[in-house]
Amino acid sequence: MNNNRRRFLINSSLTLSGLAVAKTAGAYFPFQTLQEYEVPESLRKEMYEKALSIAKTKVRGGGNDPYYRKPFVDAAFSSNIFYWDTCFIACYAKYHTDELPILNALDNFYELMEPDGFICREYTRERKAMWPKEHPVSMNPPLLAFAELQLYAVTKNKNRLAAVYPKLKQHLEYWVQTCRGDDKLFFNDALGSGMDNIDRYPYGWQDDGKGIPMRNLFPEIFAYKGLNPAWNRQGRMVDVSAQICLFAANMEEIAGILTRKDDIAAYKNLYTETKNAINTLCWNEEDAFYYDLGYGKQIKRKHIGMFWCLIAGVVPNEKLSRFLKHLTNPNEFWRSIPVATMPADQPEFSPKGDYWRGSVWVPTNYMILLGLLKYGEKKMAHKLARQYYWAVAEVYKKTGTFWENYAPDFIDRGNDSRPDFCGWTGIVPITIYREFIT
Repeated sequence: MNNNRRRFLINSSLTLSGLAVAKTAGAYFPFQTLQEYEVPESLRKEMYEKALSIAKTKVRGGGNDPYYRKPFVDAAFSSNIFYWDTCFIACYAKYHTDELPILNALDNFYELMEPDGFICREYTRERKAMWPKEHPVSMNPPLLAFAELQLYAVTKNKNRLAAVYPKLKQHLEYWVQTCRGDDKLFFNDALGSGMDNIDRYPYGWQDDGKGIPMRNLFPEIFAYKGLNPAWNRQGRMVDVSAQICLFAANMEEIAGILTRKDDIAAYKNLYTETKNAINTLCWNEEDAFYYDLGYGKQIKRKHIGMFWCLIAGVVPNEKLSRFLKHLTNPNEFWRSIPVATMPADQPEFSPKGDYWRGSVWVPTNYMILLGLLKYGEKKMAHKLARQYYWAVAEVYKKTGTFWENYAPDFIDRGNDSRPDFCGWTGIVPITIYREFIT
């Protein structure tokens, strides 16, 4: 989640579990077989009910609320509402729409959308945009169409899709008009990307005045490691470019459901142009990996954002096996708790997590799971789901709750994470349980 104030670090008193594994190369699997990652059914059910009960306490609005007049399920990170958190909450609220008013939560953003299609990634308690529209920090991964299809898969409510379709179309057009380069790739902001403190700019980069600056707003955030508000339009991001591919593919699917045939060609064209640009400019054949660009050159920093290429269907089949070796490599992304958001072979990696510098996050893990299934990698998806679910269960047994993120190299919460986070962590005990464990 994106924070709008100074981070509160929790790691000063963290006692690491005795389940921590050796920090030597190749020694990151406490068990050897999937069977040993089994979680008793009684604990599975307890976790499910606990997550649902926490999520229900996050419902707010309605009643005497002067700003949010309909009750909605909230991330409850602060009094603000958050765009991509809400989209991922839909991934488990879809199973409990009678108890978790997720439609109202998504509608909050449609109602606040500006006439040109702009939706801020965060709105205040008073329904005001938290971030300046002219800066890309204001925009989160564009996942509303993804969230709507998650809901449609369960509800089959065409009327809902028809109601939101014009808003989604307008929102996609805003992204294309605002954040697309001549090379057909997209740029965003480090904080706007949702992965707050992952380093995005080239090593040794100094502010050259060519970015869109952020002045006189939350300076304490931009002192946080890895954030630089002047690094934005000089770069191109693989994750947001792949997310646009996903957006276009989702819109094509929705248009098909609604028989809006006249729109389909435009979605196909946007998808193809962006996919081709990612593979032409961001793929590194020697490393078998995708990299962000800076000034037209590849930035040799690995991070989990590159795996959005899976769910977006961007990776050509002939590249897939080599690309996935990075995901399953225990010296890179597949740690004690997979999948680390930053690989262990990078100097910035933190074994305890350090927020997005290694921590394991639910939205990126679920994205990878769906991406693996898209490519028919069912065995790998189920291995990831079971190992991840087991680790979350082990931490739940110790703490009695679910956390914002988890440590990559210890069976423990991330050293900067909030408890009772359902919130998107509800995906693990509810969605991953229903879709991968049972």
